[in-house]
Amino acid sequence: MLRFFRSSVPLAATWLSIIAFSYAWAGDGTSYPIVIKHALGTTTIAEKPERVATVAWANHEVPLALGIVPVGFAAANFGDDDGDGVLPWVAEKLAELGADKPVLFDEGDGIDFEAVAATNPDVILASYSGLSQTDYDTLSQIAPVVAYPESAWGTDWREMIRLNSAGLGMAAEGETLIAEIEAEIDDVVAGYPDLQGKSAMFITHLDATDLSTVNFYTTNDTRVKFFADLGLKSPKSVVEASAPGRFSGAISAELIDAFDDVDIVVTYGSRELLDALAANPLTSRMPAVANDAVVMLGGDPLGTAANPTPLSISWVLKDYVALLAGAARHSQ
Repeated sequence: MLRFFRSSVPLAATWLSIIAFSYAWAGDGTSYPIVIKHALGTTTIAEKPERVATVAWANHEVPLALGIVPVGFAAANFGDDDGDGVLPWVAEKLAELGADKPVLFDEGDGIDFEAVAATNPDVILASYSGLSQTDYDTLSQIAPVVAYPESAWGTDWREMIRLNSAGLGMAAEGETLIAEIEAEIDDVVAGYPDLQGKSAMFITHLDATDLSTVNFYTTNDTRVKFFADLGLKSPKSVVEASAPGRFSGAISAELIDAFDDVDIVVTYGSRELLDALAANPLTSRMPAVANDAVVMLGGDPLGTAANPTPLSISWVLKDYVALLAGAARHSQ
């Protein structure tokens, strides 16, 4: 049975505000309670949490990166190459920390509230998620919940770190982690000047047997936001086609000329799909396709890590940037 815990009061909010009051002072310099406003309410964390649970994609990577092993987190449901529910960069971090695999929540049919409650957490991190208001309200009966700041699945990797580290009472450590990742990205990207100023578009999963519609991620999606970290830009065509709050869009292949300003295409698929794009009389007109400036990602860990998360960035960065740079050279 779910137990009532320090609940969060629902509040209409579409912006992030983290306010720390000095009613109590922790030994690490963090003042409590910590109050975090987010899109689904206001969360109060009265004291430093010791048992941390996370739900939804990748939130567990923040405490792990900060040296904390969650009591439970969501099992990987994409890119899990060995089927153990843990992505390779997470497995490596657990090994580095000398920790066993914690409880894995099966979220194939949504949040497993009973499983989360059974881990008896002090806080639940979900700053990158698609929680509904009902999900949030139910989880808040278990422990304080850190939800997303504005829109579902729209939290980029920096804000994921900021919100989740704040929920841990480790905001300063979170900023240090962000700076370290930024420095690593800058160091790798500096070796590939061909990327600078190139435009990139991320096309979603396509069916090689039906290319009548081209589906793509908008500038609101975290995969597309990551392009800017890598020296790339979103073309005007994608910017103009990105409706507020929408993470994907679609266009008839008959209107494919709208994407003439795309230098590089990134998508999920195999060589078969690339051949189909090049053979199709419409999609072949895209300069990126005609120039073979296409990065094909599979359902393997590399494809998963293109959606940047605190631990996956370091794991995938060199390989991903090298692929993008190869495509960039073809676009010249």
